[in-house]
Amino acid sequence: MSNMQITPMAGKAFGATVSDIDVRNMSDVEFALLHEAFLEHGFLLLSDQHLTEAESTAFGERFGELEFGGLPMANQKKHQDGTFGEIFDLQSQLMRTNVGNETWHTDSTYKPISSKVAMLSAVIVPDEGGQTELADLRAGYDELDENTKELISNLSAFHSTNYSQANDLGDFPDRNGEGVYGTVYHGEAYLRPLVKIHPETGKPNLFVGRHAFGIPGLSRAESRSLIRSLLDHVVGDDSRVYTNNWIVGDTLLWDNRRVLHRARPYDYNEPRYLIGTRVAGDPATELAYYPEDPEAEAGRKALAEELEHLRHETKDRMYGATTATF
Repeated sequence: MSNMQITPMAGKAFGATVSDIDVRNMSDVEFALLHEAFLEHGFLLLSDQHLTEAESTAFGERFGELEFGGLPMANQKKHQDGTFGEIFDLQSQLMRTNVGNETWHTDSTYKPISSKVAMLSAVIVPDEGGQTELADLRAGYDELDENTKELISNLSAFHSTNYSQANDLGDFPDRNGEGVYGTVYHGEAYLRPLVKIHPETGKPNLFVGRHAFGIPGLSRAESRSLIRSLLDHVVGDDSRVYTNNWIVGDTLLWDNRRVLHRARPYDYNEPRYLIGTRVAGDPATELAYYPEDPEAEAGRKALAEELEHLRHETKDRMYGATTATF
């Protein structure tokens, strides 16, 4: 008999805390209960877990095949012996990417297969700021008026990190970058519906975020206005937004198919180290298309045209329409 306690977040449309559980030693029955709660509530906060990178990976693997596991998400260089060195320069592509993540988004919609589960575990947190915020795309959809639901029912948008970095920050990443940046900033854009039917619950939710642009069939101005209005609607009600003030040892996991998230600013001279694990989506429901597929050409064309606009429009933003050199 499990002692696990699942408590819905007070005053929120989504989310729950989970107590009296050690995720390193869960039985199959306990994990089934946890997974059921995850689908019902959209995100779960588990305190006092203190997971290592390997333990975060192992926990993530219980949800399915990983996109990546136990990745240090930090503003410092991690050495082989586990210690940390200098704080990364704010002008580096790594920190430009970190700052970009302070805008509402869902993970991996800019890849052929978007993700299923995202998980963060706190190891080092700053004295102030650096929270992670979540927003409920399901409740956001439920509370749209019927005319808007009808309007967006058959619309889709392209998704690209090259777009979101340029649009939000005036950052134009090198599309020929190596390592992780070559998988994030690749010059592709993937078409995804504005309304997603959740593959496990069957319930509809909005599916928009900072990576979304270029709705086919609408003008650029109409597309930008509609995406902005949908995002503003979702995050415009306190019941649909949760702010997690990190405590060392916390593990926070959310359903990327339903929940937006963003990081909050902090003093970047202070260390912040979270462990990230991301579970890959099921290709049957999360695949847009592959770069070699004929559909991909429309995404590349839409992205190239949008970036031309943004090169002229973003010179006054944080990075001044520039490309990082390191």
